[in-house]
Amino acid sequence: MNAAAPLWQPRGDSLLQRFQAQVAAEQQQALPDYHALYQWSIREPAAFWQAVWRFGGVISQREADCVLQDGERMPGARWFVGARLNFAQNLLRRRDDAIAVYGVDERLQPVAWRWQQLYDTVSRLAQALRAHGIRPGDRVAALVPNSPHTLAVMLACASVGAVWSSCSPDFGVQGVLDRFGQIAPRLLFASDSYRYNGKRIALDDKLAALAAALPGVERFIVSTSEGDSPQLPAGERICSWDDFIAPYPAALIDFEPLPFDAPLYILYSSGTTGVPKCIVHGAGGTLLQHLKEHQLHGDLRPNDRLLYYTTCGWMMWNWMASALACGAGLVLYDGAALPAGNEDLLWQLCARLGVSHLGVSAKYLSALEKAGVQPAQHDLAALRVLYSTGSPLLPESYDYVYRAIKPDVALCSISGGTDIVSCFALGCPTLPIHRGELQARGLGMAVEVWNEAQQPVVGDKGELVCVAPFPSMPLGFWNDADGSKYHAAYFARYANTWVHGDYAELTARGGMIIHGRSDTVLNPGGVRIGTAEIYRQVETVPQVLEALCIGQDWQGDVRVVLFVRLATGLQLDAALEDSIRQRIRQHASPRHVPARIVQVADIPRTRSGKPVELAVRDVVHGRTVRNQEALANPEALALFRDLPQLAC
Repeated sequence: MNAAAPLWQPRGDSLLQRFQAQVAAEQQQALPDYHALYQWSIREPAAFWQAVWRFGGVISQREADCVLQDGERMPGARWFVGARLNFAQNLLRRRDDAIAVYGVDERLQPVAWRWQQLYDTVSRLAQALRAHGIRPGDRVAALVPNSPHTLAVMLACASVGAVWSSCSPDFGVQGVLDRFGQIAPRLLFASDSYRYNGKRIALDDKLAALAAALPGVERFIVSTSEGDSPQLPAGERICSWDDFIAPYPAALIDFEPLPFDAPLYILYSSGTTGVPKCIVHGAGGTLLQHLKEHQLHGDLRPNDRLLYYTTCGWMMWNWMASALACGAGLVLYDGAALPAGNEDLLWQLCARLGVSHLGVSAKYLSALEKAGVQPAQHDLAALRVLYSTGSPLLPESYDYVYRAIKPDVALCSISGGTDIVSCFALGCPTLPIHRGELQARGLGMAVEVWNEAQQPVVGDKGELVCVAPFPSMPLGFWNDADGSKYHAAYFARYANTWVHGDYAELTARGGMIIHGRSDTVLNPGGVRIGTAEIYRQVETVPQVLEALCIGQDWQGDVRVVLFVRLATGLQLDAALEDSIRQRIRQHASPRHVPARIVQVADIPRTRSGKPVELAVRDVVHGRTVRNQEALANPEALALFRDLPQLAC
């Protein structure tokens, strides 16, 4: 495949084109292409975000007195000062009989909720919350699967101004306490069980332990995922979902009008280097940023249908939920991405439910190819956009998508994070797609790549920074009254500049390549190497299922160590080692070739699927990994301790 030729070309009308034409007319600006629109959006941020507000049809009870106040300060800028709105009201605009959301697990028996049903359920929950005394700013936590019930509770919390925070039910007790224990929730919603890889996992013992450890939680509201009465742990603070809402018939929702920067969500950093940071996101900034990303960058329209493979412990769940504000429907899938014996399950769902926008991780696409799955055998006529995030998408995965999934799908690799509950770089329906590149920087996001002299560079690698405020910047961290932890996380390195922690590259055509996290950049012999550059080569080797790379301190320098997980039954021998090294040397550089290659049975990863390079580096160097509860498979860390291959 010709790497220089576009894999996909824009076609047809898009919401972005309509927005661009509208802005050009209103501003009397010549905006002939995306690049001109992007430059205008960062040059005139107040005008741009006000245009997004109008185009997205934001519902508000009061207009802003000032769109951008103290716009030169970061942090410190304020957006839409004086405006009052409600996040949930903007997501519940529809009350018709069309299907708003499907809930489905591995048994592939979708349960449909129509818009009116969703609205009515939110209404009953909101009344129950208010009757319990929940007020704006109170925290409500949830240990829940990805289901319509979960979506309804989040919207009910937003409707009364409560702050929502969730974990997926596979989190261990300590992992939940590390998060919810910091924010003092008044209520905690939970499910009695969840399903994963063909098994039903009961949560009775976990809920009982949480009830004992969180005495400040006034009530635990437990729903069932099996259709039977939930198995409730004993205690007067625990009640069923049905009992909680039973006294309240559906009625018009009394949406609480709140300031633009009222807190909406508390999300958590991965927590692999300590107790997770509690990141507070505002209602208005989240809404506006997501409207921009869904409508302008994703071309998501009313009656489209979005399925993002995620759990309620990852920010992509929050991002996905906002698609309701576009009038689009959701498919909420809860279960394994590649359940044993049914590895193409997500594609069956796409075909059966007419999914137009599908989101997965880069690791999922790589695993899909290794498993030999051919999704093109399913009817994917409705599928227009395929999102990928979580880690850099291999160039070879682009080839796989266009060969084995769909030749005319827009493959949009996106990158941002929990820190901003959105993206710095993502897709664009008016630009071509090139192999190995994210299409564009997001509108209104003044993103640059800086070299070590703090100079913006193009075609060279460096630190991804944002040099101007944007609406979805966090309001701050919970329990950080003076803002010192928030400042240290993003602004301590360069004054008035957001440092995101990605090692990246801007291309001459305006695209972006992510080379890994900047805190895991390797530095053998003083040469900076992004770990993603090595993964791109290693994961094309058929025998390698997964890889992780670190820098090991060695004899006054750093040497590159590569760990590989191989296909079942295979052993790393001299021939395979040589093949891996030759691949890296030929397609990256001799500097990228690892000094040691070590086979391991598993790779430790976060619950959103990212390999934890820093934690492995700590284990290799004999340092304590402080918060193993943040990992999906913490037992894998033991595989890297005291390895004889790394002692010589």
